[in-house]
Amino acid sequence: MSVARAEVQYHATVREMPSDDRPRERLMKLGAASLKNEELLAIILRVGTQGENVIELSRRLLDVYGGLGGLLQADTAVIASERGMGEAKATQLKAALELGHRLSILTPDRRPQITSPGDVANLVMGAMGYQAQEQLRVLCLDTKNYVVAQQVVYQGTVNSSVVRVAEVFKPAISRTCPAIVVVHNHPSGDPAPSPEDVRTTEQLRKAGELLDIELLDHIVVGHNCYISMKERHLGF
Repeated sequence: MSVARAEVQYHATVREMPSDDRPRERLMKLGAASLKNEELLAIILRVGTQGENVIELSRRLLDVYGGLGGLLQADTAVIASERGMGEAKATQLKAALELGHRLSILTPDRRPQITSPGDVANLVMGAMGYQAQEQLRVLCLDTKNYVVAQQVVYQGTVNSSVVRVAEVFKPAISRTCPAIVVVHNHPSGDPAPSPEDVRTTEQLRKAGELLDIELLDHIVVGHNCYISMKERHLGF
């Protein structure tokens, strides 16, 4: 006795999908906010590759890089080397992500305000929590602790013997910002501060006092967790 199997319908291209399921049509009908991340990426990338439509390609990229934050931080050449990508698609993707990032930081009524260490973690965790390399960022704040700019200062080793005070405070000096928050990640996933982290914090805090730019905090980010060095009185 043979049993009929229910066939799973596969769409090799977006054009083969019902019109109501196509990302462009859904955006026109329902608005961009209604689309999932992979659907928005699919509109940017336009076409997939053999055996993988553009939505599946977008979903794979999000999985591989840990979401939009990971794609934003990933090297363009690395993304270009992914199956189904190439330089044209990779540069389109990076340009779109960077525009979104700049808009979220620089639009005055949408600038994030830092009122607690948790605010800092929410802002950077997606991009920094799963970085393969250590990275140090500086958040430049205005007089009401709104983020004016966010800049990667170091990629690789982050310790007191390598970090130069001038490089850390340069973004705030150029924007005449009265305060900064320094953030760096531990690729191991454990945010417990090392003795070097404490020394780096002390060095930056003292330099900030001389420059009249307050170091509000130094946040160490791990895998979905963080530690505020100011809360623990480490280097402060």
